[in-house]
Amino acid sequence: MLWPFRKSPAWNEVNYWALDLETSGLEPSDQILSVGMVPIRSGVIEFGAHYYSLVRPARPETLSIEGIKAHHILPGELETAPPLAQVLDEVQRRINRDVLVLHFSSIDLGFLKQSCRALGRPWAKPLVVDTTVLLARLNERRRQLEPYSRPYPSALGAARAIFGLPGHLEHHALWDALATAELFLALRHRLQAQTLHQLT
Repeated sequence: MLWPFRKSPAWNEVNYWALDLETSGLEPSDQILSVGMVPIRSGVIEFGAHYYSLVRPARPETLSIEGIKAHHILPGELETAPPLAQVLDEVQRRINRDVLVLHFSSIDLGFLKQSCRALGRPWAKPLVVDTTVLLARLNERRRQLEPYSRPYPSALGAARAIFGLPGHLEHHALWDALATAELFLALRHRLQAQTLHQLT
């Protein structure tokens, strides 16, 4: 998406949605099982406006024990969950013209795009800020000042710990989305990014 301003807006004039997915695996054939989204408005996390939903899988017979051990979502919990099409409607309605914040964006974006294709609908193509990209920029800046310093870790929990953020319930879409939102704000501060362009 091209930002509809001639000049990049200030970073806190933009609305963001931090998003995380839990899936049945990491292969293209795997399915989205839950979605968590947390808004950031005027530079502040508004957790009360969050969105979270389980997703009823189209192929429940493909769920594996290994996957359940990772995300702790039981097949019985998914039986009454809304279908993927309904959840994607909610996701796209919230993104609209806002910016998406992801940790390792290629994974979640891949599932969202593939899901839209499978349902025969267009992907909204929001502007994306990837916290792992921001971490890489911070690592490069640090390396220039301290050539022999160890790079900051890219895993969400480990990266949060480096910046003094508390531990959280991992592999739960809502709590990982909140954790991503908090990490984004910490990285924005460290990078002293003043505009949206400096974050993308």
